Amino acid sequence: MAETDLYLPLKAFMEKAGYTVKGEVNGCDLVGVWDGDPQVVVICEMKLTFNLELVMQGVQRAAFCDEVWLAARLSKTGKGREQDARFRNLCRRLGFGLLTVAANGTVDIVVAPFAATPRRDAKKRSRLVEEHKRRVGDPQVGGGRGKPIMTAYRQDCILCATALLNGPQSPKQLKILVPRAPTILQSNVYGWFTRQSRGIYTLTDLGRAAVSTEEGR
Repeated sequence: MAETDLYLPLKAFMEKAGYTVKGEVNGCDLVGVWDGDPQVVVICEMKLTFNLELVMQGVQRAAFCDEVWLAARLSKTGKGREQDARFRNLCRRLGFGLLTVAANGTVDIVVAPFAATPRRDAKKRSRLVEEHKRRVGDPQVGGGRGKPIMTAYRQDCILCATALLNGPQSPKQLKILVPRAPTILQSNVYGWFTRQSRGIYTLTDLGRAAVSTEEGR
């Protein structure tokens, strides 16, 4: 079982609780947002085993969400750290929830978060929620490492590039499809766009290749 194999069972678990779930948002494995009043933001970090690194990730996330959950694969022997009273007590003191994921996808609560985590970093929280909101669908499986992340910005770049396959266009024309198209074209982060003439943009070979790759997925 790979770390990414934990994502879909955890996503289903959170969605059943009423959250809209997306993976790999601003470096967080799983982010769930409940758009009630007040809004609730939950972050779940995943590892194959419960360890100190997982707890430290939770500590980092606690500053900009309402609940932190730590999740790991259920140990085959049933004697993993999820059964260690010291580890469970540490998570209780921090206010973190613990979840195990069995080989068949069953998710069980080992420790429930005792209270909402205090909000301390409003800017990070705002950026997290904004990225979650902007991202179309859930294109990224949580728990992956070392691969490009399909961010909302990259999705918008792909939309612009796809539109330019039909021919050169101005930022104003593309803005109808992607509100931040002018910024995307000017910044040209991925090297996909080039100015053909004043106020008119077209695709580079790299841009055409990127669109072709996305269409082939």
